[in-house]
Amino acid sequence: MFPFKTLWCLGVLAGLVWAPAAEARFGKKNTPSDSKSSTHDSSADPDTHEASAIGTEDDDDDGKKPRSRDAFTDDDCCSDEGDDESGGIVASLLSGLFQGAARTIANTGTHLSERLDPETSQPLLAGRRHAVPLSFRLSAQRLVMLDDVRGVDLLAGLEGQRFGVETRMMWLKQPTDDGTPGEDDLMLVSAHLTYAFVVHDALRLRAEGGLSTAHAPDITLAGPSVALSFEACLFSPLDFEARAQLTPLPFLQVDATVGLALHLGSLMLRGGWRGLYLDDLGTVDGVAHVDRMHGPYFGGGFTF
Repeated sequence: MFPFKTLWCLGVLAGLVWAPAAEARFGKKNTPSDSKSSTHDSSADPDTHEASAIGTEDDDDDGKKPRSRDAFTDDDCCSDEGDDESGGIVASLLSGLFQGAARTIANTGTHLSERLDPETSQPLLAGRRHAVPLSFRLSAQRLVMLDDVRGVDLLAGLEGQRFGVETRMMWLKQPTDDGTPGEDDLMLVSAHLTYAFVVHDALRLRAEGGLSTAHAPDITLAGPSVALSFEACLFSPLDFEARAQLTPLPFLQVDATVGLALHLGSLMLRGGWRGLYLDDLGTVDGVAHVDRMHGPYFGGGFTF
């Protein structure tokens, strides 16, 4: 019953995240209303370059003229053989690297087809999917949220049979809320210890706890953070993923994610929907500034 309770909790959190957007910007002071009318006049560059008439040559500063085609010697033609040899060596090295990387990706990972170890006749650990004793995850995702909000999310984690550690970094760019040119930058960082209290080949349910920080235009905040994450195999290479993170103080952050992950050996392709709710609780200038963002994400990574 754990998966159904988890999905129900994520649905409640998603309602918070996907509420109508507010005008105020998280972590940014209010600006005067007349700031929208400010303009900046720029004058044209007085420096111009006059074009030369057809058939004439521009004088170079150093007084040198372009080298004519006839000035090349026959020795230049002989260098083609050396270039071909060096190019062949580089091509062979690159081909070997790509082939080795492809074999490594195809033969490693946590979601390989079940097979037996020829020496012990026991199932290989790589076929145990979410019950592997040790795994390392590294991924990057592109966020394309509504209202012209875009960003990048990075994840790195190391997890044992039960305990693990992971860190996440998310950069967001969003239009300014006062009508001035440019964009507002926001960076969210979290570092969590994890504990998987449900471990099975087909699923893993974990609790997380640690520290979360928000780097906004006019303030940097840090506070305790907790999360609940869930992964389950729909069928062998395809996973369903869901996660919800909460930071209650000194700012409020609710981050919910629902998506799918396709395992191709150690290579993993991901996509889904993400919602983010941020409230600085008036820590900037005594007025609560709220941002609500949601939209699709896609990316990839590696799981060893």
